[in-house]
Amino acid sequence: MTQTGEAVPTEPIALEDATAFDDHVAGHDVVLVDFYADWCGPCRMMEPAVEAVAADTDAAVLKVDVDRFQALASEYGVQGIPTLLVFADGESADRMVGAQSEDALREAAEGHLD
Repeated sequence: MTQTGEAVPTEPIALEDATAFDDHVAGHDVVLVDFYADWCGPCRMMEPAVEAVAADTDAAVLKVDVDRFQALASEYGVQGIPTLLVFADGESADRMVGAQSEDALREAAEGHLD
């Protein structure tokens, strides 16, 4: 469940508006944020793992296209992609840079779930 009592989405959420980032991060207990680009090979390779975390855990997954949201990527110190951040209770709790296994993503997200 989210802090608002809504069910956690079972599919990744594509960020459409930079101003909604904080709402997404604050709206769920744990959020895995995937900073990616469509042209990034490792990002595309990780897509099934990212989708599995969204489907199989109580963490929400937010996808942020660094080409569309350069200021947001800069704000969070994203220099290489994929970069994955885990937010717990609205605060940045973990950072992974580079391609990660599904198990690593799952552990990072579930490690912050109550």
